[in-house]
Amino acid sequence: MAEDMSVRYRNAVLYDEKGNKHIGDVLLHENGNWSKSIGDEDVQQDLDGSNRLITRSLQNWHTHLAMQLNARDFSDGFPLHRWLNEAIFPTEAKLNPEYVRVGAQAAAAEMIRTGCSFAADMYFYPAITGQVLSEAGLRGLVGGPVSDAALPSHPDAASALDELDSILKNQKPDDMIQYAIATHSVYLCNEDTLRKASELAEKRAARLHIHVSETRKEIADCHDKTGLYPIEYLDSLDFFKPGTVCAHASWVKKNEIRMLAEHDVTAVHCPSSNMKIACGGTLSYPAYMEAGVDVRIGTDGAASSGSGLDMLSEARLAALVQRHDHWDATLLPATDVFQIASKGSKDWAVWNLNDIRMRPLGRSGNRHIANLVFNGAECLDMWVNGVGVRMNGQTTSIDEMQAWNELDRAVETYYEGVE
Repeated sequence: MAEDMSVRYRNAVLYDEKGNKHIGDVLLHENGNWSKSIGDEDVQQDLDGSNRLITRSLQNWHTHLAMQLNARDFSDGFPLHRWLNEAIFPTEAKLNPEYVRVGAQAAAAEMIRTGCSFAADMYFYPAITGQVLSEAGLRGLVGGPVSDAALPSHPDAASALDELDSILKNQKPDDMIQYAIATHSVYLCNEDTLRKASELAEKRAARLHIHVSETRKEIADCHDKTGLYPIEYLDSLDFFKPGTVCAHASWVKKNEIRMLAEHDVTAVHCPSSNMKIACGGTLSYPAYMEAGVDVRIGTDGAASSGSGLDMLSEARLAALVQRHDHWDATLLPATDVFQIASKGSKDWAVWNLNDIRMRPLGRSGNRHIANLVFNGAECLDMWVNGVGVRMNGQTTSIDEMQAWNELDRAVETYYEGVE
């Protein structure tokens, strides 16, 4: 018998995509599937799964990965538009490809350490971020920013779109790193830019990624200017394409939510970012579910969320804020919010059941996912596309210490002269 590229975990606990629990010997196959093991398969690794919990890996659907350069207390206490105009935009003007490489590398290391195998990113020099994620063995939907304001990487929107066109035309559907067109927002992209971005997405069968309806100021300004609220305005421009990623989508009306459903849009709940910058509202999960919109969870950037890239922490907060906002303790139990946080994953994260945060296991071992979401746990192994990028608590695809040291050195020069 030819050697299978699968790995066997003996005496493990595995939860499948539907939240069903399986106990015993399991095979994790290279193609992302799993099956029960009968014990005589020739596999690439035969591992002790005792005290191991196997789940689908997490996915982060709105990030600015290289923003790891911006310390987590960076501009703490600023409202969104002051945060953007006085803190983020001036410091990002100093960005170069090397800074982005270092920031993205540190982000990739944090993703792996916290059991996340995919990020939908939006940041400058997208080809650099894509290369970093690829070398780390991760998956990504890497969005190149498009804005009418000058960017660190481009003087105008036209040149940003030209770069994305050349990247997208060479992309293959099965590449682990896919690229997207990341129009920043309705307040930083004019009508012509939004239309051209949407046309490029149509031409290259690519996805769009945009911040939308994040604050009351944004929707009020859009309505004053156009007579429409942001999602209505974008719909009037025929902007949306299937799979468009709408980050935040907090200050919306029910007719706008129905528009997103009609266009097969993905809306991303970013609770820690919305709360840190005091946006006054977060995505209303019940309304989106009623309309049939695909909802995911994202951390946003380290500077805006203050919580880094820990998707377990973000999933916990997503569940809690929905219950709080809707006065409904039944919303998003652990199994449901974990399914949202890992939806569509083809990869596997293996968690340490001996982590004190995973105890007690509960009657009949029924607290695995609740403990994981609400308490957290150490990620011991992670398998991405059949490759172990983390094994027994050690990341294998990135030198973590080198990544941390490079980040520290880069930050010293990045903020030189900044108060």
